[in-house]
Amino acid sequence: MSVDEIADELLSNPITDVTLSGGELFVQAKEVKLLARKLRAAGKHIWAYTGYTLEQLQVSSRDKIELLREIDVLVDGPFELENKRPGLMYRGSDNQRIWQMKNGEPIGLIFP
Repeated sequence: MSVDEIADELLSNPITDVTLSGGELFVQAKEVKLLARKLRAAGKHIWAYTGYTLEQLQVSSRDKIELLREIDVLVDGPFELENKRPGLMYRGSDNQRIWQMKNGEPIGLIFP
């Protein structure tokens, strides 16, 4: 599907939040930033999951940095089986962090 087709499908739904996950979205940052930009322009709140850390993304490619600017909440870090803990909210292992983002910059940890 094209970026426009995906955006049209999501925007035809009354959802308010969109979660970007599966595979590694930052590997396809150029396309995903376009999708996220369209969704945010329509008032959607964007959550994103990545195996990268925020620090790795901040010194990465232009497309990855631009994608960060479109994200409201970032869950960063790889899932680590040895750090899996039942009951964690919104993440699989306790090495992962949940950042509130604004214009590509972290404004605070939601769950450290």
